[in-house]
Amino acid sequence: MGKHDGERDDIPPGTLYMLILKTLARGPMHGYGIAQRIHQLSDEVLPVEEGSLYPALQRMLLKGWVSAEWCPSENNRRARYYELTAAGRRQLAIERSTFSRVVNAITRVLETA
Repeated sequence: MGKHDGERDDIPPGTLYMLILKTLARGPMHGYGIAQRIHQLSDEVLPVEEGSLYPALQRMLLKGWVSAEWCPSENNRRARYYELTAAGRRQLAIERSTFSRVVNAITRVLETA
């Protein structure tokens, strides 16, 4: 069945880390900025919910893929800014490679099945 009006597309499982890492490759951002950037770059197809973004960022901090620092935001509120680490850059390369391999495999199945 197709999408009904008002239904939203979800970020495919396993790709949120990659999308966050890629977004942070451009420079440090706060969580809301990361979510907005992904939503904008995807032509508003991929909404990033706070309920999945912040737990993912926390896991990424624990893995050492990002670092975080509290700073004033554009509207002078305190916001936690996240920055990609060297380990995060390596992980982004791994995530992109894995994603590409999976998409190619799915495409082969769809084209031959």
